[in-house]
Amino acid sequence: MRRSYHESDLPATDGYIRRPPKGDKKSLKCAAVLIPLTFYQDEWHLLYTRRTNTLNDHSGQVSFPGGQCDLEDETHERTALREAQEEIGLKPQDVEILGKINEVVTVTHYEITPVVGVFQSPYSFFVSTIEVGRVFTMPLNWLANPRHYWQFQHPKANHPTIAYHPFDGELLWGATARITLNFLKIIELI
Repeated sequence: MRRSYHESDLPATDGYIRRPPKGDKKSLKCAAVLIPLTFYQDEWHLLYTRRTNTLNDHSGQVSFPGGQCDLEDETHERTALREAQEEIGLKPQDVEILGKINEVVTVTHYEITPVVGVFQSPYSFFVSTIEVGRVFTMPLNWLANPRHYWQFQHPKANHPTIAYHPFDGELLWGATARITLNFLKIIELI
């Protein structure tokens, strides 16, 4: 699980905004998320947030800490760490970056670069209650079990959409579920 994934392992991009796939006329906006990995209750977990219901975009949805790239962010790692600190108070110095995994393009025209990092549990989070309604984890072994997720065709997506059965009252689906499955494939749990 300690293998590093570097920029050279991923498709080349030419900065924070790049051309969309053929047939799509809009530019893709840069975003990055942190895939926070922690060892908790004798097994590995991924940390997620549930966005507040008051947000304009993706309100009430489960997500990784992250967001849109700022011009002063020199790397996707910086974007992911900055956003994690703003949203849940996870300090950059408390995260060991392992690398990046494949980018995901959303139906809202974001190209999300997932950055994998490990932090120690327990951790005292300082949550931005404007953006985040809840911070919680899900065990990797539960996430990797194929009985816990399914695929369906979202009307706006060019690919199957992933959704998980609820875990601790939380519904993981869409881009965050796709990023989760990509990560699980890379670390060979599925």
